[in-house]
Amino acid sequence: MQDKCSFGEIQNLLVYRNLLADKLVSTMQHVLNSNGEDKLLYEVYAGLIEEAEKHGLQGDLWKSYLVYLISRDENVFSTTVEKRNGQIGTGLRRAVMHDLAIIRRLLQLNNAEMRDSVLVGDFTPTEAVEKDQNGAALLELFAVQADQEYSLDQLVDKLIAYYLQHGCGSVAGYAAFRWDDATGLVGIKDRDRIKLDDLVGYEKQKQVLVRNTEAFLANKPANNVLLVGARGTGKSSSVKALVNCYWKEGLRLVEVQRHQFQSLHKIISELRGRSQRFIVFLDDLSFEESETEYKFLKSVIEGSLESRPDNVLLYATSNRRHLIRESWSDRADAQDVHSADSVHEKISLSDRFGITLTYQAPDQKDYLHIVETLAKQHSINLPAAELKQQALRWELSHSGRSGRVAQQFVKHIIGSNLS
Repeated sequence: MQDKCSFGEIQNLLVYRNLLADKLVSTMQHVLNSNGEDKLLYEVYAGLIEEAEKHGLQGDLWKSYLVYLISRDENVFSTTVEKRNGQIGTGLRRAVMHDLAIIRRLLQLNNAEMRDSVLVGDFTPTEAVEKDQNGAALLELFAVQADQEYSLDQLVDKLIAYYLQHGCGSVAGYAAFRWDDATGLVGIKDRDRIKLDDLVGYEKQKQVLVRNTEAFLANKPANNVLLVGARGTGKSSSVKALVNCYWKEGLRLVEVQRHQFQSLHKIISELRGRSQRFIVFLDDLSFEESETEYKFLKSVIEGSLESRPDNVLLYATSNRRHLIRESWSDRADAQDVHSADSVHEKISLSDRFGITLTYQAPDQKDYLHIVETLAKQHSINLPAAELKQQALRWELSHSGRSGRVAQQFVKHIIGSNLS
């Protein structure tokens, strides 16, 4: 069995000391200090298997889990890398090199002599995940390091590049997030994988959206965007598709519900200083006269003493051009001396989005084009006349013409074996 002293070195970590607080790492240390006591050993195995199934870890689970922790660790090194665009001082670099020498030896821990080590030595999880989601890409760097191909100094540079691309802490390994008022950012493991090419039509709108997003990713001036239009026209899908197209370039999506608008300043503060570029996504945005949540949004977009960070934009969708419902009383209230100001306040929210894209409901020609394109993508071989007739009949019995209705029709055809 590995010399106990080598694992005891973990107590000498300087930057990655969060590893000491991890339950499995702590238990493994007790295992090695007790000559592989069965009870503790199987407790470690059980924990490793549970983590492997949760995060898609594979191979040698001890190594995979340790590197997973490193990939997620939010410490003075990983956070400085993000805030300073990879620039760190020589003192911090030396401290990280000190830790990496220890971690490298921990990763070489030989568990071959442990009872039933085959259970965790070459593990295959039920569901595999992308390497970027569980730190497996980082494990490959350490595997190379074990063969002396990288010096410790080179490995620090590799880690810097990793944290710059993937982030650390709560944002590491995910492209999309939702906000939880209790726990903060929560990564979405199974995000919608829709692509821009999957959205038929609205080419001009998609081009404007792409150009603005690419400018944002290139650290050039970019605008908040409001996507307005009828239900089912692809507004939300257009935004969701962006992260699937550009997540490798550092784009991240954070979905915020309307009842969470009071937390917008807190959310943006959490994102400030990260190396990734975040789109805060506000879906189906609209307000009634009596609602005041829109004021939190206005202050975030423009008007707060605290500037919005350069790595955050707001993209919102709505069925209304003016986001706050305006009544006739707003126009006719003679008792309100400042009625014009009241009306202006209600329509000014949408004006604070630099770009407004309109998604109009398709006419019959465009609707049938969407149906034909989707039918071709799904290898539906109905005669053109029959496909058209059924598509028009479907539209009449549903909520009108839209891309969503066209998709529902095609799914109906496939599910009913009518193709």
